[in-house]
Amino acid sequence: MEKSNCFFAVDLGATSGRTVVGTISGGKVEIEEITRFANNLIETGGHFYWDIYALYFEIIRGLKVVAKRGVDITSIGIDTWGVDFVCIGDDGALLRNPLAYRDPHTFGAMEEYFNNVVPKEEVYHITGIQFMNFNSLFQLYAMKRDGNSALNNAAKILFVPDALSWMLTGKAVCEYTIASTSQLLDPRTKDLDNKLLESVGLSRDKFGEMVSPGYQIGTLTEEVQKMTGLGEIPVIAVAGHDTGSAVAAVPASNERFAYLSSGTWSLMGIEAKDAIINDVSYDRNFTNEGGIDGTTRFLKNICGMWLLERCRKEWGESAPADYGTLLGEAMKVPAFQSLINPDDDMFANPTNMEAAIKQYCGETGQHVPQGYAEICRCIFESLALRYRQVFGYLKEMAEFPIETLHIIGGGSLNAYLNQFTANSTGVTVLAGPQECTALGNIMLQAKAAGLVEGIFDMRKLIADSVALKRFEPHDKAEWDAAYEKYLKVVK
Repeated sequence: MEKSNCFFAVDLGATSGRTVVGTISGGKVEIEEITRFANNLIETGGHFYWDIYALYFEIIRGLKVVAKRGVDITSIGIDTWGVDFVCIGDDGALLRNPLAYRDPHTFGAMEEYFNNVVPKEEVYHITGIQFMNFNSLFQLYAMKRDGNSALNNAAKILFVPDALSWMLTGKAVCEYTIASTSQLLDPRTKDLDNKLLESVGLSRDKFGEMVSPGYQIGTLTEEVQKMTGLGEIPVIAVAGHDTGSAVAAVPASNERFAYLSSGTWSLMGIEAKDAIINDVSYDRNFTNEGGIDGTTRFLKNICGMWLLERCRKEWGESAPADYGTLLGEAMKVPAFQSLINPDDDMFANPTNMEAAIKQYCGETGQHVPQGYAEICRCIFESLALRYRQVFGYLKEMAEFPIETLHIIGGGSLNAYLNQFTANSTGVTVLAGPQECTALGNIMLQAKAAGLVEGIFDMRKLIADSVALKRFEPHDKAEWDAAYEKYLKVVK
């Protein structure tokens, strides 16, 4: 492998992580998984923490593997989930493991903050970020309120990918896409907002220099070089937020597209030149997160395959274990008998998901689905109709016509739901790639190395490297009628 063509990507999710090597050759990119590992929450003292040292250990382990194999890598990039952060002391030591966004200390903190500190509408009009109780702003508020000793003694606060890069290089930065998830950043100024920082007792100098994807943070420290057997390999700030890296890998040929990052949760949005912050986006709870090349990811979180994943656990051996068999049986039952709003609060974390779906259908005067096939069909059709609703909002607010919907991530392999989504939205759906986050991470490193130029140069290389599946809309009258039923149901 030529040195100029080989890149090491660290892709960390909230349940598992992996290291990947990407190689660019002959106008195409190929990826190979090097290691895979669990990302375990630690519960102690009434709190939930991430094990930042275990994640660092796994990065070192992956680097040792590529060094032993003689892979000559050009650079390293790290992407992770959003909002969480690490406190660093003035002696350079980590001040305990970071709290996890699932920690209960933020329960009620958001409402408390709005009532006592900065009003809700003002926070949205500064940041353009949708409200979730675990956003960094509310975590910091809860920590300050509770007298958290790590926060009280922090010389620096680094978001998780920046903290891991700091552990590798000794250099502290604040990468733009990950910072944008915090509800502390003003997308107009492209920096953290002083009023919001002061509201939780912090100043701008507590955070690293704001950098954009493609920035070289530093090189591996002598300590890391000695442990891994590697040399002074550069560490690049990719799109540190995993969704930012995923959207960077959408194989679109122009700006006239929407994307659906499909998995346990669905993220549907567009890539805008500037943040879209107004009363309509506030009412519809859309979010503005940092993208690559100065773009904004204007999107909405939608419940995704979480509904079916929960049901399959409940069904156990009473339903087909083979996913294809299950979906095939679901397609045999009558269409549009039962519809739900996937984002209704009752589906957030019910004791029993199947029972919640049946209750919803009964309370809205519909056929109550019986058996796994009818439940599965209800979920798929309801998701597709919810996608149509959000897609309609995007068309209203976009400054350009949306001609194509790109479905990326694990859900891009679900042909039935992809076809339903094309039918429901009335636009062409292009499905793939599945490995979008790792590909985006690698392509941003390739851009930093000068192998590709702009965003669409990156995307063309990805499009030439993966097989996309095309789904054209069908059965317009039936889906239009179903959407009218859906709108009445969800009211």
